Parts: sequence; structure tokens; C-alpha cells
Amino acid sequence: MSVNTLYENLKRLRENELHSNVVILADILLSVHDNTKGVNEPEIKLNTMTFYGESAYHLGKYRKAEKMFNNALQYKKHLMKSKGLSKQIEGQKDILPDSEIKYKLHLCYVRLNMNEQAISTLQSVAARQRTVKINMALAKLYHQSGMERSAITAYKEVLRECPLALEATEGLLKLGVKSTEVNTLVMNSPELSSFEWLNLWTKAHAHSQTYDYPTAIAAFRQLVDENSPLRFNPVMMVALGEIYYYSGDVTNAKMTLQQAFYIDPTCHRGYGIMATIYLSERAAGDLEKMMPLNWHFSEDGDSEMWTALACLLYSNNSLNTAAYFAQRACLLNPKNVEALVVKGCILYDMKKYQNAIVHFREAYEIAPCRYEPHKGLVDCYLAQNRTKDALTIASNCCKADNNSPRALTLYALVLMKDPVNNSKAKSLLEKALDQNDTYLPAVYLLAQVYEEETSLEPAINLLQKQVNRNPTAKLHQMLGDLYARSSDDEKAFYHYHTALRLEPNNHKANDGLNRLEHNNGNGDTSAPPRVGLQYLNSSSDTEGGENENTYEIAASDSEHYMSDD
Repeated sequence: MSVNTLYENLKRLRENELHSNVVILADILLSVHDNTKGVNEPEIKLNTMTFYGESAYHLGKYRKAEKMFNNALQYKKHLMKSKGLSKQIEGQKDILPDSEIKYKLHLCYVRLNMNEQAISTLQSVAARQRTVKINMALAKLYHQSGMERSAITAYKEVLRECPLALEATEGLLKLGVKSTEVNTLVMNSPELSSFEWLNLWTKAHAHSQTYDYPTAIAAFRQLVDENSPLRFNPVMMVALGEIYYYSGDVTNAKMTLQQAFYIDPTCHRGYGIMATIYLSERAAGDLEKMMPLNWHFSEDGDSEMWTALACLLYSNNSLNTAAYFAQRACLLNPKNVEALVVKGCILYDMKKYQNAIVHFREAYEIAPCRYEPHKGLVDCYLAQNRTKDALTIASNCCKADNNSPRALTLYALVLMKDPVNNSKAKSLLEKALDQNDTYLPAVYLLAQVYEEETSLEPAINLLQKQVNRNPTAKLHQMLGDLYARSSDDEKAFYHYHTALRLEPNNHKANDGLNRLEHNNGNGDTSAPPRVGLQYLNSSSDTEGGENENTYEIAASDSEHYMSDD
């Protein structure tokens, strides 16, 4: 059996990308080469190993590919030590350089979630021999592993050769490099100086990284404006949607991301955020429609897709499977804040509070100014009756989120655990509503404070104002409770019935009606339970109010703050 004939056919199979056939024939060729006396074709054996590794990688057989690439490197190292064979190998143009084989080997390690081995493999390539793709791969691995200085150096090397490597630009900005320094690297090429959009894009991301969301939003809106050459560009729109979400403007985030995915259904960036929005709205149907029809559980996918799948299973209350999918997302991208938060929320619902805290803290360390990790930590601490710890986190959230309505409401929620702090909580809630008078979570809590002060009329006026703007089942139900306490049965009946019309499964409104009917039939004038914190978590939160975002991601009816009275 001629080794040369087999090798020529192997090359033909590789050229035609018949990877499964390459794997079979390469395996045969290696056996023939090793077991046939008198055959000494080192370049054939070396290339066969490399071809075998390439095709195994394409077929998803990463362990086999990793073995073949390592074997190729070891065999080549052995050949280079042999005086007679080293010259023979050096003269072969078809043999891949070590740097290329090591790059392919690193890809296998990445797929196998062996990032340390991937880094050490690429680091073994001499600095002068590192291509742009090797530097980019190193930069991303360094960034994920928290090796910030090394990541910055590698990103800069990429931009020196490829100034329009926008992922490298974004990476530098995320690592805290000033936009002026980044612009110097990017705009170094004379032909790029006329790209006004590039300068604006860099500034927009820089403002986002410094948490100046209003300025970042204005810049991105300018980029996708109708008069811009990048109008309705899905990549820019996803970036805009993400910043809306980070700033707490869920309404615009949802609308912008939906538009981006409509323009480009294959765009997966932002899927994690979109999925958590649908989950917070209990919109399981929208979550299902969001998943690509041709995406299968067996695929490796990407971190965003696994996060979306975790949300979908979570919405169906399949907590164990959802936790597994969220973990897959975290393994693929350890800095995926959405995946960490989702898994934390799943663990919270499973009452594994300490494990949930670990995930929320990890998300907090990655994004210390994001609201969601703070919210998750507060939930866990309250569930464990660790009010002091919850107060500390809520206070930090106010500082990190620039005293936004959601942060002030979260702080007020914790303060209200002790009735002594009600006046301070009231002040915070009023401050939140001064900023956004349609933020319903603050409305619900302020109504409770008024009620505890026996100020039923201000509570009713507050809720009635919201009902006139955006009538929701919860608002009508709360008004029904308050009118029942005020002995105004006619208005209480009206609001309970309206709540049930809007949300037929609203058990609290149904209970209120039953109490009224029972009281009227028996002459009992006892009042229904007071308006409680449970209103902050029920499913109607997302029905009204612009920017109405509580980031309640639980798929069950469990109450995160306190149980029903």
C-alpha cells in the first residue's frame, strides 16, 4: 500500500472539506506509515496529524483534535532535534509553522473550557512570531481571566496592525483605558481620520464604561439616526439596547433590542438581556418565539443562547435544567453578568441562598454598578433575616446607580423591615417618584407607608393617579383593599371586579371580593389585610408605567420579600 498515494488522496479530501472522510483516512494513513518497513516520510506523518486535528475540530471532536495537534507538535520537535530530518522539514512549504498549530490547539482548549492551557499554549509562541489573531485570542483570554495588564498590551498590539478591530477597541475601554488613548491607536491611520462615526462610537462606549448612560445613549442614538450612514445597524442598536437596560430603561431596551433582532434574526448578542426582560414579564410565549427554530440542545452554541435557554426553562419552572443551562453559559463566558444573575435567581427560588449569594457576588465583582446583582444580594440577605447586610448592599446600590428610582426603592424596601425607619423610607420613595412618577414599585411601597400611618386618603389618591394613567390589575386590587378598609364597599367591589377582568387569576382580588360578600351577608365589618410588600413582586408589575423595572426574574409565584399576610 503506497503511503504517497494515500497522502495525495488525503490532501484531496481536505481541500474539498470532507472532514469525516479525512478523519477516517488519516487514521488509516498513520497506521500504515508506522507499520510499514522502509517508510520514512516525516513530512507526510506530520501533515497527516495536522489534517486529522483540523477535521476532528470541525466535527466537534475536540479531545481528538487536541490530541492530534499535541502529537504533531511533539513529533515536529523530535524531528527538529534530528540533524538529518530538520533540514528536510525546514524545506517543506506545506508544513504548518508551530505558531499556527498552537493557535489551532488553543481553539480546542477553549472549546473544552481549559482556558489556562489555552493561554499557556499561545504564550509559548515567541512574541515576534505572534500574528494578529494570536494576539487577539490572548487578549480575550487574558481579559476573561482577570489579567488586565496583559490583556491591554495584547489588545493594543491588535489595534496597531488592525485599527478597525472594534472588539479590541471595546475591550480596551472595558479595561479602563481612556478614550483619547484608544482614539490615538485607532485614528493613527490617515484613511480613518474621516470616519466620524468611529470617533463617536468610541466615545459612546467610553461613556458607557464610566456609567455615564445618558451621554452614551445620546451618542448611540446619533449613530443609528435616520441621517447616519449606520442608521438601523443591528450591532449599534443592540449596543444601544444594552445601555438602555443598564440604565434601568427596560421599555426602550426591549423595543430597541426587538427592532435589532427583527432586522437581523441571526444576531445573538443581547439575547441574554432580552430573555431576562421577557422572563421578568412572565412572557414565556415571547421567550419561546425568540429561540431560533434550528438551534438544538446538543450544540455548543454561545453564552447568550445558553442564557436565553436557561430563562426559557426557568419560566416553565424547570429549575434544575435551567440551572444547568445557566452554568453552561457561565462556563462559555465567565463574565456573563446575565447568566450569573439568572443562575443566582434560580438558586434563590430553590432556597439555596448561600449558593445564590456566591453568584450574585461574582456578578457584582464583574459589574459593580449594575443594579441586578445588588437586587439579588438584597433578596438573599432578607430571606436569611440578615437585614444589616441587606441595608449595606442597598445603600451601595444607591451610590452605584446614582440614586435612581429603582435603587432608592430597593433601599426603602429594606428600611421598611423595621417600622422605626418608615419615615426615612417614605422620604426615599417620594424622592424616587419625584424622578419618575410612573415607577410602580415605589408607588406600591409608598401606598403601604401611607396605610401604616393610617393615611388612607393619600394612599388612595396616589394609586388612583396611577390607575388613571396606566390601569393595571394590581393597582385596582390595591385600591379595592383600601376602599374596603375605608368601608366604601361599592368602590371596593368595582376595583376588585376590574382587577379580575384585567387578570382573571388575581387571587388577591378574588379573596377581597369573597371577604366583601361574606361581610355583607353576615354583618361583619372586619377589614381585609393591609396592603403588603407582596405587591412589589406580583405578575402585574410590568403592565404599566414607563421604565417600570423591578428585575423580578422568578418564574414561580413565590414572593421574594415577604409572604402573603
